[in-house]
Amino acid sequence: MALTKEHTASVVAKHGSNEKDTGHAHVQIALLTERIKQLTEHCKTHPKDKSSNRGLLVLVGQRRRLLKYLQRTNLEGYRALIKELGLRK
Repeated sequence: MALTKEHTASVVAKHGSNEKDTGHAHVQIALLTERIKQLTEHCKTHPKDKSSNRGLLVLVGQRRRLLKYLQRTNLEGYRALIKELGLRK
């Protein structure tokens, strides 16, 4: 269920400062968003898979904490990332 190396590399290249910049908050949030999208589709097709549903909730909470950190430290970057990923409507 994990992201492929190619997909991860493309997300890191798009949101990071270089191809090895996986620790930056923008990159982590973007990667979590991609995993959340995949798990959401999985949970729609397999509604009785409770362990995947719990994993999805854990990822959403982790992304929420990272977004709160980014909002506190870099408000302009937070707003740009939210708009780019289409998270808040």
